[in-house]
Amino acid sequence: MGQITPQPGILDIAPYVGGKGGEKGGNTVKLSSNENPLGPPQSAVDALAQAARDMHRYPSTDHAGLRAAIGEVHGLDPARLICGVGSDEIITFLCQAYAGPGDEVLYPEHGFLMYKISALAAGATPVVAPERERVVDVDALLAACTERTRLVFLANPANPTGTMISQSALARLADGIPPQALLVIDGAYAEYVDGYDGGAGLVTERSNVFMTRTFSKLYGLGGLRVGWGYGTAEVIDVLNRIRGPFNLSAPALASAEAAIRDRDYAVACQRENARLRSWLAEALAEHGVPSDTSCANFILARFASPEEAQACDAFLQTQGLIVRQVGGYGLPAALRITVGDEDACRRVAEAVGAFKAGHTKAYVS
Repeated sequence: MGQITPQPGILDIAPYVGGKGGEKGGNTVKLSSNENPLGPPQSAVDALAQAARDMHRYPSTDHAGLRAAIGEVHGLDPARLICGVGSDEIITFLCQAYAGPGDEVLYPEHGFLMYKISALAAGATPVVAPERERVVDVDALLAACTERTRLVFLANPANPTGTMISQSALARLADGIPPQALLVIDGAYAEYVDGYDGGAGLVTERSNVFMTRTFSKLYGLGGLRVGWGYGTAEVIDVLNRIRGPFNLSAPALASAEAAIRDRDYAVACQRENARLRSWLAEALAEHGVPSDTSCANFILARFASPEEAQACDAFLQTQGLIVRQVGGYGLPAALRITVGDEDACRRVAEAVGAFKAGHTKAYVS
């Protein structure tokens, strides 16, 4: 008898491990998943409650209401938008549609883990290009392209580094990749950068660029899993052919539409994140823990060695502070720390200071 085996590439996938969560209640603060510490806007909560009354009804299959709202806020053609279960699902669709056995999927060395996972799931070969001091290197990406390259992924700002490259660098990358390749700009953290469109302008101008976005960060809807993508009409048509007709629930669609229309709340969250991000980076630097200038809602704190980073993480856990080890991203001597509310940021700075001073046994939060 034959053996039941999965498709090639599946068993090469190391399952994605999300940021650790703490015990609910008490004094534990979760700073491991880049969630909005202020939570969702009340308008989204109200929309969720209203939609819950009709949970026995199937949701929209075309997501017209949410696409229209996204289009209005960002000045985009709703017909060129697709919605998914977080931007993760859009990434999966892209790999499923455009990459397979014999094809290559390219991304930077500290890139989001789902690029590799989705490539392997499609049977494609993941290819990694080196970064330069934790910043995406356009020349390295271009040098790694071959006639087999079908997709080029990069997040801008990047996760977990928090760094970003310029609009001109993105344009140079788009102009330099092979004709059969599609550049995918992951804009999960684009909302945290003033005046940045996440790559939307490049998508509008070029046929070989696609952009993904999410409601999980600024809009505080991580638990509902809503994302979206913007591309050419041709790419959107292809992706809709493999998208499940009911991939997003009615409560998720209603909440996301309310959240993106609540501009006052979004602006308030942006400002508070920028204020506390600067404060936290400076406070950690004063304790001898450097970080690159972050353009997102987290800080990548760097330590002298992987051992020191792990020891600091262990100490922070004793203080009820849950952060993210990023060895899986090729950064074992660093910890990714979400910018929490003011109390959380002060607790992190104080605890890291105590750790660096060697007072870990006697320290009490």
